Amino acid sequence: MKIYDVLILGAGASGLMCAAHLDKKLRVAIVEGNEKVAKKLKISGGGKCNITNVQVSEANFDGDSELVGYALSVFSKEDLLLFLEQNAVEPEIRKERYYFCKRSADEIIDLLKAKTQHCELLLNTEIKSIKKRDELFELQSAHGVLRAKKVVVATGGKSYVSIGASEIGLDIAKSFGVKVKEFTPALVGLTLQKEQFWMKELSGLSCYVHITVGEKILKEEMLFAHKGISGPAVLSASLYWQKGNMSIDFLPDMNIVKLVEGNKKLLSSAIPLPKRLSKELLKALDVEDIECRKLGKTALEKLVKIHDYSFSPAGNFGFTKAEASRGGVLSHELNRYTLEALDVSNLYFIGEVVDVTGELGGYNFQWAFSSAVVCANALSLEQF
Repeated sequence: MKIYDVLILGAGASGLMCAAHLDKKLRVAIVEGNEKVAKKLKISGGGKCNITNVQVSEANFDGDSELVGYALSVFSKEDLLLFLEQNAVEPEIRKERYYFCKRSADEIIDLLKAKTQHCELLLNTEIKSIKKRDELFELQSAHGVLRAKKVVVATGGKSYVSIGASEIGLDIAKSFGVKVKEFTPALVGLTLQKEQFWMKELSGLSCYVHITVGEKILKEEMLFAHKGISGPAVLSASLYWQKGNMSIDFLPDMNIVKLVEGNKKLLSSAIPLPKRLSKELLKALDVEDIECRKLGKTALEKLVKIHDYSFSPAGNFGFTKAEASRGGVLSHELNRYTLEALDVSNLYFIGEVVDVTGELGGYNFQWAFSSAVVCANALSLEQF
């Protein structure tokens, strides 16, 4: 009877990175439901994969800051870049903060494939169920039973159903009594209340904004869409918004009062935004589009809200448009230093299946890689 030392469920970013860092003496199998590995890596960032970010800290994640902080201390952004450099992958920086593959995501995928050649790769293998009998795990797949001493669940979140994403990781956790938070869409566009429908009229237009959600301020481009609002700033803001108000500063780092003071232009021309947006904003703020110098005190007070346009979104675009999932295996169910389930020995959870979600900008791949190395280091020190 064949018994693996480690069975890794999922051949995505976290599963492959974990396998790549395991002791080569271990008998390892990677179980993947798709016909190819790393499908999410392949399509991310327009096929060039936003791997990580220039600035990375636990503040960029929604989740247990101590858990994230430890993982980043074990395998930081610098460690990831060194790993890539040592293996002839040189990412490029875009917009002074995002690390992308130069040519295509295949660069990092090929690297991970090369680093996991010592592992048995079981593609097109659907997981039916998994149980623990005595000290061994038994995984029932479409192709029979697989047995292993240790199991790493790296099955990802629920976004990207089109490439095989599912809730199998949460199902496995629950079957062992490990507590989870159900997946909800994250890094996703937001729908609007009737009062903000004016934004839909601007579909296709974008502008740089600061969005405040609670104590978080997200600074990036916002895109007006048919269904509501999207773009990098909104996607990251969606990670922290669940209900209630958020506010948008349409002219960050400027002062609208100084801009219009003594100005002879019409307001819509003086405001340094696309004309269509200026006009719609003035209507939304109930400010007449007149010469700036003719503004009264009441109109000026309303105009100042261009720096703090507060509203409550209606909801989000759903999983079909989500870049990631919020939720997963609750962090207090895991050993922070190994990512092993506290109440189920030899069962580990890494990557997006854990209740940690990063902002837009390479943070979720960084978490996938960092959590994977934490787990691999722990497994490599184990006695088999």
